[in-house]
Amino acid sequence: MKHKLYRVIIGGMILISGGTTLTACHHATPADHQQENPFTDEVRLKTTPVKDQGRSETCWAYAMLATIETERLMLGDSVNLSPHYPVRMLMREKLTDYYLSRGRHRLQLRGMAPLLLRLSMQYGIVPYASYGPMEEVSYQALCTKAMQTARTCQSFRQLDERFNMLMDETVGILPRNAFMAGVRYTPLEFAHSVCLPDDYEAVTSYTHHPFYEHFVLETPDNSEGSAFLNLPIDSLMRRVDDALHGGHPVCWEGDISNSAFSFEKGTAVLWLDKGADIQALRQQSFEGLRTTDDHAMALIGIATDKDGRRYYIAKNSWGTGNPFGGLMYLSADYLRLHTLCVVMKKIIAVR
Repeated sequence: MKHKLYRVIIGGMILISGGTTLTACHHATPADHQQENPFTDEVRLKTTPVKDQGRSETCWAYAMLATIETERLMLGDSVNLSPHYPVRMLMREKLTDYYLSRGRHRLQLRGMAPLLLRLSMQYGIVPYASYGPMEEVSYQALCTKAMQTARTCQSFRQLDERFNMLMDETVGILPRNAFMAGVRYTPLEFAHSVCLPDDYEAVTSYTHHPFYEHFVLETPDNSEGSAFLNLPIDSLMRRVDDALHGGHPVCWEGDISNSAFSFEKGTAVLWLDKGADIQALRQQSFEGLRTTDDHAMALIGIATDKDGRRYYIAKNSWGTGNPFGGLMYLSADYLRLHTLCVVMKKIIAVR
């Protein structure tokens, strides 16, 4: 991370802000320095404790699982889910691809929220306490070791045995069952008990495709080719508001490689001139490669500052070391401009 003050010119508008520039979804956690919250909650949903993804590029898993957790908490369940389980399933898939491509397709763990939903429906989910390392694990180092292991294998059986040995020793032995409220489930049964395949829909807002239709969002992390419903940005924001006021969290993905976003401050603050054509600004930023898929978080509330300006409360996955215990307050205009996509419950009506 590096600090800088800079000027961005978008569509003739000048936006000036200072803070911390982040270039990936992992970080180095600063020391805790919580302070009195200057924001007033308009709505605040229940959450599990803030987690820390360390230096892994797996924010998509943490954010989507946090969204599912809050959804279940709001229904009265007590659910805390392991991100390490779906990440292990993804590593095994990608290691096979690496093996069959003779090393041309390198093992990496970047993705988007729909990937977590696909992995969960295919392999299952387990509770947080049932699978995960006792200490922080470097998934970058694990990917390197897994690729080295694959180069010594001559069959799928060897690949499975050596990969499982590596993961069992570093992350933990996979649980055969998941338990909740005294009931035993297989991981797949447990996944279907907390999230069904068609529960969620991915939504975006760009003008190079028709509105109210689905298209495959052209971003490098969308390696699965997931389709997104394309809505005008005002419609997308109304759906986010309706979801949060209705007790439903929203998985947010967007750009944080700008100086308006500061984990140390716990805020991402950007205000545009009234009357600004935000839809056009979004498109210019996307086409100019300024809006990138940097990070994912779960939106769990709405708040206002002392001047009555609106912010969205995001549950981050970088630990608790900021003024708000790991939560982030994103200004409404920041969300309008820098949102790449959201994933939310389908029961929220389009309008």
